[in-house]
Parts: sequence; structure tokens; C-alpha cells
Amino acid sequence: MKNKSIKIAMIGLGTVGSGVWKILTQQRQLLEQRIGVPIEIKWVAVKSPRKKRPLAIPKTCMVSQINSIFLDPEIQIVVELMGGVTEAKEHVLQALKHQKHVVTANKALIAECGSELFHAAREAKRDLCFEAAVGGGIPVLRALREGLAGNHLNSIYAIINGTSNFILTEMFQQQMDFSVALKKAQSLGFAEADPSFDIQGIDAAQKLAILIAMAYGVEIPAQNIHTEGIESVSLLDLQYAQRFGYQVKLLAIAKSQQGKIQARVHPTMIPENSMLAAVQAENNAVLFDGDFVGETLLYGKGAGSEPTASAVVGDIIEIARNIKAGVSEAVAPLGVNVESLRPARIEPMDMLKSEYYLRFQVTDRPGVLAKITQILSQLQISISSVYQHGHEAGGKVSVVVLTHLAKEKNLQKAIIKINQQSFVYAPTTLIRIED
Repeated sequence: MKNKSIKIAMIGLGTVGSGVWKILTQQRQLLEQRIGVPIEIKWVAVKSPRKKRPLAIPKTCMVSQINSIFLDPEIQIVVELMGGVTEAKEHVLQALKHQKHVVTANKALIAECGSELFHAAREAKRDLCFEAAVGGGIPVLRALREGLAGNHLNSIYAIINGTSNFILTEMFQQQMDFSVALKKAQSLGFAEADPSFDIQGIDAAQKLAILIAMAYGVEIPAQNIHTEGIESVSLLDLQYAQRFGYQVKLLAIAKSQQGKIQARVHPTMIPENSMLAAVQAENNAVLFDGDFVGETLLYGKGAGSEPTASAVVGDIIEIARNIKAGVSEAVAPLGVNVESLRPARIEPMDMLKSEYYLRFQVTDRPGVLAKITQILSQLQISISSVYQHGHEAGGKVSVVVLTHLAKEKNLQKAIIKINQQSFVYAPTTLIRIED
């Protein structure tokens, strides 16, 4: 094997694929030094091989028939970078069936079809790696799968959607409304033309499902994770948060408690002096709390061509080293045997106990605050702070209430009842607080 190269095929040459090509070609000598053998890109499968591209890729490498790369006995690693789920899943399964190792950056694929793919990889005795699926260029999964393997994780707090974090940062720092910050994110390439998956929290929930599977050895469908986005967070909420010593972040949260998993994605107020509050713009961060290691924070660029490509290449290197050593699946994809995976016991969201920020939009008249506090008191919700500032047009005003620890079930009942009052002119804003 000393003079033989390890040949790979790429499926897709978009933003991440272009970054992977750059690293593998520009860092060729460095990678050969670290692996012991050169990496050679033999095929790049794309829909339009004749399309003009900014990269100088030999036309002899380009193919449109993806099946041809599965049938090539020289190909040892297939890198899936096309995105989507249905076609990507079929390609990954075909690659494994034809005894190819697989690298993917496809979070939706792993979150939705992970168990099936892990079993297929195990049966084929081939590696399936997906470091780039969570946290972009940050080696989050490798740290969780290997470095923290000796710890039971009490909790995971993660900022894992760069688009939402960029929008919230711009709103706060530039004092701009959500819609303006979103347009800026789109103009800079941090948000898609259709940003729904990002701003609605779906992207973060898919990533959290992968983190939970790896951290706790359980299967949890992303759609079973309580998910809220940032569309309802206003500049006014960020300003009030600052007044109380908080910042607002879209957090993906997981906790293991008494055999149950707490899993949720939603806007969250966190102390402004906390480590996660310092994570700005499109950056990501994951804070693990292990029973022996304590708190460990991983921080960096969570998206973009080159950071994500860096994680993909890290997986290629891992597999190449295994090939050179004559082994496969030295570490299982999730760090646990796939046969031991079990369905997650998810704690119902109604059972959550948290502190809350509530912003009531009401008509300014006598007795309004008394009625609000009465309803909260009837449902065992204790108030820690109340704030009202100025008046809006038409005698309208925002009343902000911070609560002590309360049960989610009671809080939701209170909001329904308060929203039914004649003095309320817009739905109540709720943001959970994590101290």
C-alpha cells in the first residue's frame, strides 16, 4: 500500500463539494504526510458535467451516471454532498452495498435515516462518517464520540444554526427588526432564499437528534423534538432581555434525567456573561456537561464552504487511515453498537420546569396588570419581576413579566386564558430562561 493512492468519488460539487476539492488538491502533500498514502479524486458525479465551474476540474473526472462510481472497483470512499434525503439515501445504501466507505455532510439524511444506514454500514463492514452534519468545521461529533466517551452527559446546550444566530446578533447589535436582519443574512449568503428550515428551528432540531443519539445511545426522530423558531422574537424582546441581564439565543437543549431525555429547540434567554452569550454572528458552539469532565465548550464556524469541507476531509482522513491499517469501523458511527440503540424516552414538554419571560401586549387601562397577575397566581406561577415602559400609539403598551420556576403546562394554560382577555390586542410572547 506504500505507493498506492486511495481513490475517492464525490457526489455533488456545490458549496461544500467545491471546498472539499480545494482542500484535497491544495493540501495533497500535507494529507499524504499525515495518512501515509496519497488521496486521489477519481470521479466527481454531477448532473451537468459540461457546466462551466470556477474550479479547474479535469473533464475526465466528471461523470453524470452515479452508478458508474459504485461499479468502479478502484473507488474505496464515496463522499455524498448532494443534499436532500431520498436520492442521497439511495446513493449511500448503494455505495455500502458495493463495499465502499461513505462520508456525508447530510444532517437531514442522518437524522431521518441514520439507524437504517448504520445497520447497512455494519453489514457491509464499512465506515460511515458524518462529522460535518453538526457544527460545520467544529469537531463536535468526534469529541463526543471519542474524547468524551468516558462521561455521562448531564446536558447539552448548543447554538447550531448559524443563520438564526447571525440574525439575532444583527438585531441586537445593529438595533434592527427581524425582517431587515433576515434580508441582510440572505444578501451575505448566510440564509437561503427560503430560510424556513433555519429560522423555524428545524435545522437545529435535526442536528440535536444526531447529538442525542450519539450522547445517549438512543433513537429520537427530529420531529419528536419540541421545536420553535425565532420568527416571533422582536427587537423589543432583545432590548428587554438586555435590561434584565440576558441575551436571546436559539438553543438546542438536551438533558438526561431519570432515564428520560429532555429535548427541545427554542429561543432562550441566557445570562449575558455566560459562555454561549459570547457566540456571535454565524458562529456555532456546543456546551457539554459531563459528570467527570465538567463543562466543555466547542466553538467555531458552523457553516460555510471551507469550514464544512474541513470536517468532511477529516472524515476522509479517518477512513483512509483505517484502510491503510486494514480495519473498518474502528469506532462505530455513533460511538455505540448499533444493535444497542433503543427508542428514546422523551420527557413531555408539559413537564418542563423553567423560568419564563412573558411580554403581554395590552391596552393601557386600570386593572390590566392585576388581572394578569391574578391569572398567573391561579396557576401557581410566581412573578419575579414586572416592567412597563412608555406608551404606544392608541394607548397600547407592553407589560413584561419574568417568572420564578414554573411548570410549562401551567404557563401555557395561563397564556391561553390571558390572550382571551379583552384588553389583549396581540398574542403573548414567551421566551424560556436558562440560568
